[in-house]
Amino acid sequence: MERKKFVKKYPVKTDCVYCNEKKAVDYKEVDLLKTFLSDRGRIVSRTQSGICAKHQRRLSKALKRARYLGLLPFLSKI
Repeated sequence: MERKKFVKKYPVKTDCVYCNEKKAVDYKEVDLLKTFLSDRGRIVSRTQSGICAKHQRRLSKALKRARYLGLLPFLSKI
């Protein structure tokens, strides 16, 4: 039997937006946070967004805070 080859679905970006700009993740920057949400309102994974692990953890907390405060929607209607 042959082994199946792993095929990447998304191109992997190597540059973290927050590391390059030396910015901190902030829940009040709604326009920037919207870029890390999918069309259905889910948090985008690291492989799609290209953010490092440290900033991905901080980003998820900031997105959850913004949702709780009503700055971002929990779900987006289709």
